[in-house]
Amino acid sequence: MIAALRRPFNRDFPSSAYPALLDDLERRAGTPIPFRVAETPCFFPGPLIEEMVEAGCALTDQLLSSPEYLTASLGAIPAAYRLSSDSAHPHFMTADFGLVRTEDGAYAPKLVELQAFPSVFAFQDLLAQAYREHFQLDPGLETYLGGHTESSFWGLFRQVVVGEHDPAEVVLAEIRPQEQKTLPDFLLTSKRLGIPVVDVTQTVAIREGSSTRLFYRAEGRLVPIRRIYNRVIVDELMQKGIQLPFDYRDDLDVEWAGHPNWYFRISKFSIPYLRHPTVPESVFLSDWYEGAGSERLHGDREGVLLKPLFSFAGKGIVFAPTEAQLGAIAPEERGGYLMQERMEFAPVIETPFGPTQAEVRILYLWPDSRNERKGKMEPVLTLVRLGRGRMMGVDHNRDQQWVGASAAFFPGFPSVRREK
Repeated sequence: MIAALRRPFNRDFPSSAYPALLDDLERRAGTPIPFRVAETPCFFPGPLIEEMVEAGCALTDQLLSSPEYLTASLGAIPAAYRLSSDSAHPHFMTADFGLVRTEDGAYAPKLVELQAFPSVFAFQDLLAQAYREHFQLDPGLETYLGGHTESSFWGLFRQVVVGEHDPAEVVLAEIRPQEQKTLPDFLLTSKRLGIPVVDVTQTVAIREGSSTRLFYRAEGRLVPIRRIYNRVIVDELMQKGIQLPFDYRDDLDVEWAGHPNWYFRISKFSIPYLRHPTVPESVFLSDWYEGAGSERLHGDREGVLLKPLFSFAGKGIVFAPTEAQLGAIAPEERGGYLMQERMEFAPVIETPFGPTQAEVRILYLWPDSRNERKGKMEPVLTLVRLGRGRMMGVDHNRDQQWVGASAAFFPGFPSVRREK
């Protein structure tokens, strides 16, 4: 978006640097990268990044300060996966924004989704470093948010994930992690934090009195799990009918870095409750059938999206839903879908293959209070997806060039500097 950086980058693009970038990512991650990485980083004005950072904070605060919302959000958790215990706040937040053109020709962020679930923190840090090194970017350009540095980011990430525990007793838990596209992030996290990556389906649950303790196997022995860096997407458990060795409703004697309840409590479910300039109009399909929503949602369907509340990577989204598609959803299931105003995201990144859209994800960490110091949600990194089709996920753009996963670089801006 910054022409003074974009034009020379495109003009002088070294074709040999991109294969070297990919080779370096695979070498440092220790595994092939199973999704498309874009040929280019993105250059954004600092104030625009700042606007997205502040919007994500404001939206999260709006939800967590509403007793009505917090009560309603408990109902979004499927009964079989609702833990009786909870955490005071999510440890991880992501806020995704697309960019639209305003009437005065400027660009403004519009919310795509909020999610209280970890993203690929470790991989994004590596990707930004690799872009900087292989394309010899201006060292004055920032990649960390909130005034963070590489050292302070990893220190905060360690605090949130590992806490005060022995790293050998903290696990990154996922469903069959070796088969997940996010495996590069898992391996980088494991290497940097010293925690094992564990298949949650292979954990061992042992009942001790009224509570259940969890273990994993290593070198022929059972190792206790004190804390879980939770990467399990419950949707996948439900869709694949996977039975875990433990029940989420048990009294589990374990800490969570990323409590499972928050995956549901701050999600697409949240959007109809939000009131903010960045938020598109949204109503639950059940309420839409009762007449809720403006004429915009009841008029021309070309400007409407149908979204399932709990799906990942854009699965199940329907553009301009027809009466037949809406009618195929049973009345008792309508509360699990949104009717949402469709945003026309502007192509803001000039590439040799034409203007390209960018979806920007702001990544936050939120540590627990420690030593009487109240923890606060801190912005740390960005993740950018580049694409030219209707769908922005990297899977939807794998056959194109200058699209896919990217990272934001921006001139430094003081107002989101981290407090010392």
